[in-house]
Amino acid sequence: MLDTSSLAIIDTLKNALAVTHPDFENQIQEITDEHERSGKPVIEIIENFGILSEDQTLEIIAESLGTVVWDFKSADIDQHIIDMVDDNTARSYGVVPVAFEDDVLKIAVKDPFDFQTLDSLSFLLGCTLQAVVVKIDLLERALNRYYPEHEEDINSIIQEMGQKHFDEDSDVRDLEDAANDAPIIRFVDVVMQQAIRDRASDIHFEPFEKNFRIRYRVDGALYEMPPPPKSMAIPVISRVKIISGLNISERRRPQDGRIQLRVGGRPIDLRVSCLPTSYGESVVLRVLDRTVVNLDLEALGLSDSILKQLRDLIHLPNGILLVTGPTGSGKTTTLYSALKEINDPADKLLTAEDPVEYDIEGIMQVPINDAVGMTFGKALRAFLRQDPDRILVGEIRDFETAQIAIEASLTGHFVFSTLHTNDSASTVTRLIDMGVEPFLICSSLSGVLSQRLIRRVCSNCKVEYEPTDEDLERLQLTRDEVAGHKFCYGKGCKKCNNTGYKGRKAIVELMVIDNSIRELIYANAPMAKIRDRAIENGMLAIRDDGILAIINGETSVDEVVKYTMVR
Repeated sequence: MLDTSSLAIIDTLKNALAVTHPDFENQIQEITDEHERSGKPVIEIIENFGILSEDQTLEIIAESLGTVVWDFKSADIDQHIIDMVDDNTARSYGVVPVAFEDDVLKIAVKDPFDFQTLDSLSFLLGCTLQAVVVKIDLLERALNRYYPEHEEDINSIIQEMGQKHFDEDSDVRDLEDAANDAPIIRFVDVVMQQAIRDRASDIHFEPFEKNFRIRYRVDGALYEMPPPPKSMAIPVISRVKIISGLNISERRRPQDGRIQLRVGGRPIDLRVSCLPTSYGESVVLRVLDRTVVNLDLEALGLSDSILKQLRDLIHLPNGILLVTGPTGSGKTTTLYSALKEINDPADKLLTAEDPVEYDIEGIMQVPINDAVGMTFGKALRAFLRQDPDRILVGEIRDFETAQIAIEASLTGHFVFSTLHTNDSASTVTRLIDMGVEPFLICSSLSGVLSQRLIRRVCSNCKVEYEPTDEDLERLQLTRDEVAGHKFCYGKGCKKCNNTGYKGRKAIVELMVIDNSIRELIYANAPMAKIRDRAIENGMLAIRDDGILAIINGETSVDEVVKYTMVR
């Protein structure tokens, strides 16, 4: 589905090109499909299709809005114009003021069709605004030129915070005052912004007996930031709780909240979890950034054969597909990518999630809330009365949820869900342990995808080398099996923060349930037998998929050994 801005661009061009390009209306579906497949902007796709150049498209958009296309190269912007918008506002909204005429401030924006944001900015700046149309890359350059990011030194902010003492018995009003001190506010803001810039998935605030540690996770690995004094743990954590709408006086029970902010003009959602510990509250922020996650099956890095098998499974009219793996192995991203691929106006899709991480247009998404009795089982039972075609259940945790999922699949629905198991074959054992009868598993289960996320070797500092005997022993390979292939590692550079890794990819094993495997499940065969039969049928074990990634120069021996087990 196209977003609001892309739809507005398409409608504008359709009206403008009705005479000169009568075939454009017939190409809209192709443009939409390409946008959903690749994630490329609509304007770029239109240019790639040879319909219009980017300049021509922008001119049509500007004319329809009664404005102009602004060329930043033509002249410098006067400083007094730049001063009309402060640094924080410009970078938060991703805008640059370009001229001020007749009490109207002309302002370059990423999305000239986002009238709600323009209204908010107009109110904030106290003047009438007129959006001008620009090329996005030129706007980014202008932002960096006129509003450069001044990265505050965390150490200098720590010094400003002082050494005030707070403990669990401190007065709530004193804590609120401390949490609203300028250095505390700036410190928390800088921590969040730095973590988001580095594409962190989680930010951890961890109080211990003698120190206060702050870490963030990038590509699955945790990195520590300069630690503030232990005495600042309570006001810093109180600040996080205030901006996430949590009760700072409640320190004995877990709490969950949410923070919404803008960084570099893009919206960021932070899910906040507070957990009482022996030395204060541990707080973890899960970063949900739509611009970082590419919800496309092809972006998962699967081999062509596995991708084809997976696509065949998700287009079945009924059955169950389970995605398994430990926490943080990318199960949710895989399921979202599958849903996005099959999201069609002709079908009704429902999801039950804990929590809803990303909104997908055209899909009804239901948040799970155990506190009010809204469990996966109850949500799934209610779904069956909503006439769905496809259903996603965030996780099968108990017999009730498993039973209803099976009922749904047997009554003509396709069900997606996750399960915490180590590999594909052990999923069958896990379901039986829950109390599901083997014959029901045979009748409903279509496939199991087990996956792990491993770090990619940084392409900027990648170095090839001959595998050592130790490498081969760790992978249980012979030198003949890797003949002609080099292994790779990352030396470490500025682009990868000297880690040698940049980005992640999935390694998987996909067990397609055919009649031979159904016979084994029905006979309650051991897990090893089911696994061996799946491999005989062509399943590539997850360790072997990892070895292929090493041979292809995508990852290192350490990563594959760390996340896969030898059988």
